[in-house]
Amino acid sequence: MTSTSTNASEVGLFETRFSIAAAALSGLSVLVAVVFAWTGYQGEELLLVGTEMNIVNGLSGFMISMFVAFIALVAAAYMEPGFDH
Repeated sequence: MTSTSTNASEVGLFETRFSIAAAALSGLSVLVAVVFAWTGYQGEELLLVGTEMNIVNGLSGFMISMFVAFIALVAAAYMEPGFDH
């Protein structure tokens, strides 16, 4: 029977300050994406900015925000601890 051993540290989403901040950024980006999609679908003005949204603007804002959320979540899950550990 063979056995393998690795020294890879299992770092979770809420183990380091970087992971916590990246997970928070991911959650905030998802909320912003929902706001973009909703205001685009309704054809309303974007909050605090005042630009009138349509479905194309809403969808593009949704896709960009979800891309940022996905990248931040991947970074939170897979980044190794830096020089401070």
